[in-house]
Amino acid sequence: MQQTAEQPATDSYVVRVDDYKHPQGWVDVADKYERARHYCEQIEAGRVVYFEKSPFDLPEADRQFLLAQRQSDFKGHKNVSYRPNQDMLRGAAASDPAQGKRLQEIMRHFSHENTRFLSEFLAPYADKWKIDFASFRPLQEQGRALSLHKRNDLVHVDSFPSRPTNGGQILRVFTNINSSEPRVWNITDPFPVIARKYADDAGLPRFAAAASSPGRALRRLVAPAFRPLGVRTIDRSPYDQFMLRFHDWLKESRDYQDNYPKVRIEFPPGATWMVFTDVVPHAVLSGQFMLEQTYIIPPGAQVTPDKSPIRVLEAMCGKALSN
Repeated sequence: MQQTAEQPATDSYVVRVDDYKHPQGWVDVADKYERARHYCEQIEAGRVVYFEKSPFDLPEADRQFLLAQRQSDFKGHKNVSYRPNQDMLRGAAASDPAQGKRLQEIMRHFSHENTRFLSEFLAPYADKWKIDFASFRPLQEQGRALSLHKRNDLVHVDSFPSRPTNGGQILRVFTNINSSEPRVWNITDPFPVIARKYADDAGLPRFAAAASSPGRALRRLVAPAFRPLGVRTIDRSPYDQFMLRFHDWLKESRDYQDNYPKVRIEFPPGATWMVFTDVVPHAVLSGQFMLEQTYIIPPGAQVTPDKSPIRVLEAMCGKALSN
């Protein structure tokens, strides 16, 4: 992995893992749980945890199949999503049922292997997390024509409009399956730093004040009637409301995008990395063909919960922001 930066990059941004490898797992580690806890602490502190090679099973035949997929098969979709809990694939053209079935098998295997690996590597989370979507991202990121709030090349923190986390953190594991091209990111200081600088300007006081408003109380009252219909956003927590706004605000801010110091990281072919994408502001500058698996880590599972975005924001505004 190469690091370049508008200011010198340091080890405070990236943690390289050399004591966990596929297929053997932990290497020369006396207390596996304590070592797993150490890496939880690193991720929660806003660091990128990086493997030079995939730490879980990723068959070469699967990778070659994915690389052979045509971009036209995904027209109109940012990525192909796989929902492990429903064993459901979304976002791929179904012109060839056999191809679709093969793609689903690959995504199922990837998600399962990723989760098996993470159950060991980040063991403190394993019995508390929610396994979210996996994705295959076949499109070249550089030069994509997207609207402002959908642009991946602008630095942002993640927030899911349709899947509120209510304070849970968004853990994402990425693997660059490209044969020759790195995936290039920019990152900045982690959430606690930028929140103290920008959160008030982005509207935190307004969202905090609304946390105890009559309108919010009404939404919470009627929300249970909508949940059986799959509507989860009617009583979206003040935390989720703010994080959605902060995602957009950071992309809109010319001062942040143009002037805030950034670190450029190149993830080479075959690399895997994991990061809390609501803690580490990031932009994807270029890269094509990537696999990704998302997990939601609730506040009670975190080993340093005071560093989580919801606790940082609550300390700033003096209000509870969860449901």
